This record gives sequence, structure tokens and C-alpha cells, in this order.
Amino acid sequence: MNLLLAAFYYNNHDVQVQEIPTPKAGEEEVRLKVMASGICGSDVIEWYRVPKAPRVLGHEVTGIIDQVGDKVKNWKGERVFVSHHVPCFKCRHCQRGNHTACHTLHTTNFYPGGFAQYVLVPKINVEHGIYRLPDAMSFEEGTFIEPLACVSRGQRLTGLKRDDTVLIIGSGISGILHVQLAKYRGVGNIIVADINPYRLELAKKFGAQHALDAKTNLPEKLRELTGHLADQVIVCTGAISAAMASMDCVENGGSMLFFAVPDPTVKLQVPINQFWRNEITMRTSYGAAPNDIEDALGVLTTGNLNVKEMITHRLPLTDAQEGFRLMAEAGNSLKVILEPNQE
Repeated sequence: MNLLLAAFYYNNHDVQVQEIPTPKAGEEEVRLKVMASGICGSDVIEWYRVPKAPRVLGHEVTGIIDQVGDKVKNWKGERVFVSHHVPCFKCRHCQRGNHTACHTLHTTNFYPGGFAQYVLVPKINVEHGIYRLPDAMSFEEGTFIEPLACVSRGQRLTGLKRDDTVLIIGSGISGILHVQLAKYRGVGNIIVADINPYRLELAKKFGAQHALDAKTNLPEKLRELTGHLADQVIVCTGAISAAMASMDCVENGGSMLFFAVPDPTVKLQVPINQFWRNEITMRTSYGAAPNDIEDALGVLTTGNLNVKEMITHRLPLTDAQEGFRLMAEAGNSLKVILEPNQE
């Protein structure tokens, strides 16, 4: 029996690399040899992941199609990115353009997960979720397609404009991608807040005009820098303190986006009277739809986003536990990529 290595997640401190049977592609499926798989910030949110453990995580996946089913005609040996979630395109949500609300999108996935040497891609993902990588794009760069697509969706939904003053709270992977994409879109005043000095320096490196210690009085600092509050506030951390502080940082007529949220037990007290009087909009963004993935792929293809230097660690799959430690501790690291078929 052919076996592959897969990293099973139990919690952030217990990730076990085990051998499991290598799947074979059915007649309408393909098998992907995984070359790079990014550890997402959501992969280390224990309230989100532990209830479904043990499982093989990993959804920022690129690789080479190494086996195709008899009825698959469009793919054979290509370098690709594979989307783990795809919508049905038929339900009421999809018909109204709300693809990430689609039940199918929330239940589709590949097997066993991207932190494995091979993944089996089911029929619906073959039809709607495989994207060729441009020749000039490395497997590592391709792992940014999915997270950038999520960022693209968030900025589109919140109606980001070039003359907005944008405050991004949290400068992890998603926060830095928000900085870079906003800059790419022509936004000239980007401010980042975080409690980690290392990541604040990264925020400035990747395009933020100002980097603020999130422990300070953010509304006061914003007024000192700009004379007003932020037209757009994007929350990229699940910290309760960040969620609470963000609501005091929005300018009249502005909006705030919860790109990340606290755990389900937290009930936020929204100053609804203040929001009503000042016409402040609050919204959320979840995941990415196919149009967002296509947009992200197009943006990355231009080469105008510096994702290569966001990668701080490249590890073999056998070091998956170390990768999860680095991501969970959020110290002097940013993007951690596992390479399951590293020679």
C-alpha cells in the first residue's frame, strides 16, 4: 500500500505527522502533489479548529496535478492553485452574488487537507476551483492567492476608496495583505495598529504610512496624525480589546470591517446610538468567492505586491508542529509555509 505523510492537528501544541493511504483519483477527480501549503492565521485559532480535531488542515495550497480521472479532460500535469471551498452557482445566495453564504461553499473541501503530500480534489472543485499558476509565479507565491482573495473581497464589500484614511488593526498576514492591496489600489493614507513591535516595523516596510502601538489611545493618535478619525477601520485580529477599540476609531459617515472576529462566547456592545447618529456602517467579510480568487490571481500576476518577503519560514511537513508554534506565538514570524514534498 502506498502511504503519504499528513499533519494531523489536535491543537496548537499537538500536531502529529502520520502515514495514511495515498488516495487515487476517481473518474471525475484529480490528485494534487502538494508543493507548498501556507499556514493561515485561522489555522491556529483554537476555538475555531479544536472542536473538529483531529483533522488535516491546510487550504492555501499549490502543487502539480499528478493523476487525473478518466473523465477529466482539462487537466494533466499543470502547476496549479486549488481552492478548497467552491460555491454551487445555483442556489439563491449564489444567484444574488452572495457566493460565500452558499451552503455548498461551506461544506466543500479536498481530502485529506493541504498539510499532506497529496490531496484528492473532488469533482465540484475540479470544475470550479482549479487555477493555473502563471509560469513566473512560484508555488510559494501561489499560496497567497487564497488569503489575498479574502482581503480583496473584504475591501470590495466595504467600498474602499483612494481618498480614504484607513486604519488596519492587526498586522499579521491578513493585515499586511490589506496594507499592500490598499496601496496597490491607490489608497494614500494607511495606518496600522498592533501590539507587536516587529510586526509594526513590517507594516511600515510593506507600505503603511504610520504604525501605532495599539495599547495607546488610538482615536487621539488618529486625530493627531490626520485631524480626524478613520474613514475605514479594518479589524484583522480576534482580540476583544481590538474589537472594542475599533468602534471608537470610525469617522462620521465611515465604515468598519470585521475581517477577524472574537470567539463565539463574546458579545460585543455596539454603540448603536452613536453609529446611528453618525451614519457609521459595520459589516463582516468571510472567505472568498471565485471572482475574488480571480482578482487576487490577477493582482499577484502583476508582481506589484511583495509577497516573497512576507515569507519568514519555509519548513518540511515533518516540522509542521514548529510551523504551528511559530504562527500561534506570532512573534518574529509572519508567513510560514510547509513544503510537503521537499526533497
